[in-house]
Amino acid sequence: MKERLQKIREEAIAKIQSSDSLERLNEIKVAILGKKGELTEVLKGMKDVAAEERPVIGQLVNDTRAVIEAKLEEVKDELSRAAREARLKSEVIDVTLPAKKNNVGHRHPNTIALEELQRIFVGMGYEVVEGPEVEYDYYNFEALNIPANHPAKDEQDTFYINDKIVLRTQTSPVQVRVMEKGKLPIRMIAPGRVFRSDEVDATHSPSFHQVEGLVIDKNITFADLKGTLAQFAKELFGENTKVKFRPHHFPFTEPSAEMDVTCFKCGGKGCRMCKDSGWIEILGCGMVHPNVLKMSKINPEEYTGFAFGIGLERIALLKYEIDDMRLLYENDIRFLKQF
Repeated sequence: MKERLQKIREEAIAKIQSSDSLERLNEIKVAILGKKGELTEVLKGMKDVAAEERPVIGQLVNDTRAVIEAKLEEVKDELSRAAREARLKSEVIDVTLPAKKNNVGHRHPNTIALEELQRIFVGMGYEVVEGPEVEYDYYNFEALNIPANHPAKDEQDTFYINDKIVLRTQTSPVQVRVMEKGKLPIRMIAPGRVFRSDEVDATHSPSFHQVEGLVIDKNITFADLKGTLAQFAKELFGENTKVKFRPHHFPFTEPSAEMDVTCFKCGGKGCRMCKDSGWIEILGCGMVHPNVLKMSKINPEEYTGFAFGIGLERIALLKYEIDDMRLLYENDIRFLKQF
């Protein structure tokens, strides 16, 4: 038994001294001192030792364990110190180097323009409502007084999923859905993405964004429409902005108009931005057509209203003097970081 303990001690110390890592050192510790280790096996065999020799052998076992544990701790300290020094050398920080810049993103020009529009109209008492981008033909066309034979329903202008479902060409269907609920009066804007079968160029895209507005109440007149949009233009483009309404045609409004604002670049004097006219077209609008009210179960004899539609990209292009719509979607950091 004494010879076996001496052999365990010598072999253990030799293995410990040859260890080159903390992981290897731990493996040796388990192999010798663990539950199934060599020294533990010796202790289990104490029952076979004569009673008078057990105290002596027990003391030898304890001495052997103490020597091995001391050597383990000594080598562990040496390996830990070496590992720490190696890590410090590899992780050295040169405080003279420039700091790494944290590139933080920011809002897209479209988002900035949308938040500005929402701020203006929410300040006037409007609520912001959203609706589905994949829409029923009924809400996108029929409920807006656009009959089956209307050119807007041609497949060259509209993306059809099937004969009854389309990718919405405008956010006006959201207005219809709100009107159908019958909770009057209504003051709302409906921002969102819309789709039309257009070729991509500097001013067109098959996917873009609109913000449509709707007011339904008793005794609403065209004067209310003009006053609301004039105030909107002043808040968006400046206090000195003037507006001009030109007759137009939209199936869902009657009468209808397009609204121009004085060029905020030249103040109406004429420049490259306004093509020397002094005016810039900004949106379409009009009084809600009686047929649209009737289809939503609203009595046109009791209630009237007005609606308007604003192209969000057009606002962003004008406000930031961008001359190509494609720049908004190319994700070029050099362009976007200007805003």
